[in-house]
Amino acid sequence: MRVGGLLVDLDGVLYVEDQAVPGAAEAIGQLRGRGLPLRFVTNTTSRSRRQTLERLGGLGFDVPPEELVTPAALARERCLDRGHERVALVMNEDVKEDFEGLTEADRDVDAVIMGDLGEAFGFEILNHAFRQVMDGAELIALQKNRFWMTPDGLALDAGPFVAAIEYATGREALVVGKPSEAFFELVLGDMGIDAGEAAMVGDDVETDVGGAIDAGLGGLLVRTGKYSEEFVARSGIEPTETLDSIADLPGLLEDVAR
Repeated sequence: MRVGGLLVDLDGVLYVEDQAVPGAAEAIGQLRGRGLPLRFVTNTTSRSRRQTLERLGGLGFDVPPEELVTPAALARERCLDRGHERVALVMNEDVKEDFEGLTEADRDVDAVIMGDLGEAFGFEILNHAFRQVMDGAELIALQKNRFWMTPDGLALDAGPFVAAIEYATGREALVVGKPSEAFFELVLGDMGIDAGEAAMVGDDVETDVGGAIDAGLGGLLVRTGKYSEEFVARSGIEPTETLDSIADLPGLLEDVAR
């Protein structure tokens, strides 16, 4: 496997909550030192783009703004392209700053954009979104991850709540984050490389690895974050490579290059 560019997930790969994965910052430095094009791609919808960059910097990762790709950018672009002016933003208040140019509204909306609300998800919020979609609003999901890793253990992500609206309305959400093929196409286009030259590094075998492989990239799975051997086995997905940590990636690529 020869790699001409890397897409790197954040939560679970570079850090878990407020702790950087040991050796991750050094690995990124080594990869960058080799001139390898990098993009940092995330399905995190609990923080804005600005906050994500601040978090990375605080944990020792030097990531220029142009290297960070978030699903909010794709959702905003979709709405502007389709003429969706009034939107319902079902997400953390901080993330709403990434939707400049759109009008947040409670009724007569063109789209319902769902991100992460954590413990704030409840019947009233979901029922309101259900009614808006039934009234004709397009359902857009920033991501559809099943779960994620917190300091207290695994926790539900936004996916189950998106699935509830899909089930109730009989309509499928447009998912703009990973594993959407459009997400990978956007990143690769920005990098100027073909899918066959790139690889995705992630801790989610479905969203990161499976999505990447379906889009033609290599899929590198790390055993940090929410990695689960049982979940990998049940997924039926065969990663291109499985690593203990991203800290092992520079060595792997060096061995392959020999």
